[in-house]
Amino acid sequence: MANDDVQHVFIVGSKGIPGSYGGYETFVDKLTEYHQNEPRLKYHVACKSDEDGEFEYHNARCFKVKVPDIGPAQAIYYDVAALNKTIGYIEQRGIVHPIVYVLACRIGPFTSHFHKKLQKLGGKLFVNPDGHEWMRAKWSAPVRKYWKISERLMVKHCDLLICDSKNIERYIHEEYGKYCPETTYISYGAETRKSCLADDDPALLDWYAEKGLEPKSYYLVVGRFVPENNYETMIREFMASDSKRDFALITNVSDKFLDELKERTHFDRDQRIKFVGTVYDQELLMKIRENAYAYLHGHEVGALIPVCSRRWAVPISISCLMSVSIVRSLKMRLCIGRRSRGTWLSSSLLPIHYPRKRRLAMAQRLPR
Repeated sequence: MANDDVQHVFIVGSKGIPGSYGGYETFVDKLTEYHQNEPRLKYHVACKSDEDGEFEYHNARCFKVKVPDIGPAQAIYYDVAALNKTIGYIEQRGIVHPIVYVLACRIGPFTSHFHKKLQKLGGKLFVNPDGHEWMRAKWSAPVRKYWKISERLMVKHCDLLICDSKNIERYIHEEYGKYCPETTYISYGAETRKSCLADDDPALLDWYAEKGLEPKSYYLVVGRFVPENNYETMIREFMASDSKRDFALITNVSDKFLDELKERTHFDRDQRIKFVGTVYDQELLMKIRENAYAYLHGHEVGALIPVCSRRWAVPISISCLMSVSIVRSLKMRLCIGRRSRGTWLSSSLLPIHYPRKRRLAMAQRLPR
């Protein structure tokens, strides 16, 4: 097949594939998996590494980008280095009409430079703006200011913004309307099939035995262990409930944040609260989700994420989706321990960039 018959897509910004928990990693993993037999598409995926090299995965060319240990600046270095490699590869191979898709808005000050280079090569720059990185509690004030400036510059210097949340798309137009940004909304997908594991699969039973859990007897949360995912609120309000079920938290625990939570909530005195570590076996994780009594979702920063959409796709007897940064104490306690079909309090109804008073007022009108 001639070179100009193939659409080359370069993906920069995920940590790489194969993916595990990360939203971007899961997205890229599934994107390449479902398109691996498409002859007119060729993916090139940047992979963060401690060495250089290349390998094939799902018929995608995965190129390693060696990143030095320079702290939080690694993310910026990684994206810039990956784009330099991408531009060089396009020039060397004479690739026509390439698309470069950058995930997240970390390199705003460099975007104009790369956009101009791509334009000269006949290429397009697409950006996924992610959520509100500049609002994340883990960053200091100067870093949050940088993220905000970076977001603005990436919106200004790209050909298309692909938003995975309608509220993020709305925010882009409201905040950066003077740039007349071109946007499109593409929602996250999710596997609608059930897990291949049987109810009596040894791997599942061993996991339950090790963690002290039983099917349909636990509330579940899966996500990164960061403050803006509202672990403190979920734990505190669960502890205040009279539920007889457990609360299982699948997350990559950091000792520092865990100690802070323990000091503030004393969750170690409540046997129902169970940090059960990570689960990277996707079939096992899918089965654990299916067997949950309900799912709690506490993310307040960002767009709709894969872990949330995957939860929606799983048929269970009760779905209890909380935006706990909005729907605080009383309403959360009303839902925990009560068997009801479909108490949906969704962050998609409450745009995070709205003023807090407005969001709280909107929350009062949500159904209980």
